[in-house]
Amino acid sequence: MSRQLDQISSDAAAKNLSFAQALESLADLELESRNQNAIERRFRLSRLQSRHSIDGFNFKHHKSRMEIKARVTRLLDLEFLDKGTSVIFIGNPGVGKTLLAKIIGWRACQANKRVLFTAAADMLNYLNASQIDHSLIRKLKLYTEPALLVIDELGYLTLDQQTSNLFYQVVSTRHSHKRSTMITPRLPIGWSKTRRSSCSAAIASAS
Repeated sequence: MSRQLDQISSDAAAKNLSFAQALESLADLELESRNQNAIERRFRLSRLQSRHSIDGFNFKHHKSRMEIKARVTRLLDLEFLDKGTSVIFIGNPGVGKTLLAKIIGWRACQANKRVLFTAAADMLNYLNASQIDHSLIRKLKLYTEPALLVIDELGYLTLDQQTSNLFYQVVSTRHSHKRSTMITPRLPIGWSKTRRSSCSAAIASAS
């Protein structure tokens, strides 16, 4: 408001606006500025690193993309966040799973929703290390409290019993609090028994 005061005063004089009208204009500018600052803060904390729009996703690249276009478009209205519904993008490397997740994550930031994007390995290594200094309960909140948690590159991991339990703990806690989780695994062809059972647990909790 202080930065725009002189300009608003000049505009008010030129347009013969009342004091109340000029004050309303200043208040609108202040609210818009605060909203933009909040979005920027959400983006910085999200770890998305870049802003992606659905306009930049080439649905015509492959017929499989065209087949999911309607469902992806519906996700952009973010109603699934209000319902606490989780989303799983399954596919081979290079089909656009991560990009779609980042597009939806950025849209959630724009709606001033708390978002966190993380590689599965980074999340599990961080939580695994926290058990050494007995800070697991506190550090779990980093992953359980955002309105949307995006877990990328799950299919590249071999999960042992301990990391499987940590992964399940994150997903099940979010599910019980009706917070949406988005996961981008590869096709489950050729997965080991450990990874299949871990993924099944995650899908069951997120459904």
